[in-house]
Parts: sequence; C-alpha cells; structure tokens
Amino acid sequence: MMARMQITLQPEFQRRARRRADDLGVSLAEYIRRLVERDLGSAKAQAAPGAVFDLGNSGGSDVAKDKHAMIAQALLSARTSRRRR
Repeated sequence: MMARMQITLQPEFQRRARRRADDLGVSLAEYIRRLVERDLGSAKAQAAPGAVFDLGNSGGSDVAKDKHAMIAQALLSARTSRRRR
C-alpha cells in the first residue's frame, strides 16, 4: 500500500517536471516515484506466482510420471561431469 504525501516545488521545477512526465507518458506522481526509487534503490521485488506458468512447451514430458528417471539422469550427468574435471 502506498502512503500519500504532499511536496512543495518551485514553480519552474514543477513546470519542468510536469513536462518531463508528459514526455514519458506518465503522471507527475509516477515520475516522482520513479525518481525516488532510482535514487534510493528499488525495494526487493516480490515475484508473482503466476509469472512462472505458461512459459513454454514441455514437449510432452510428464514430470509427475517421469520424475524418478529425470532425477537419476541429472545425478548421473552431474557425477559424470565431475569425473571429467
């Protein structure tokens, strides 16, 4: 949730800031939020769980059915690659 605040700017800065926000296609409030975020560093982004769904095609693999074989293959591959070093 965002906190509401009020700031005071010199008229010239307010005019220039509004013009810059218009150039960027955002509101003055969004422009100022972006400036503050850039100066302070962004807060830790929270991942949306939905971002990982529908990313690609599994090619017909069935992880639930084939998980034991997949894990065995990964372990064997890791073991083989360590021996090559």
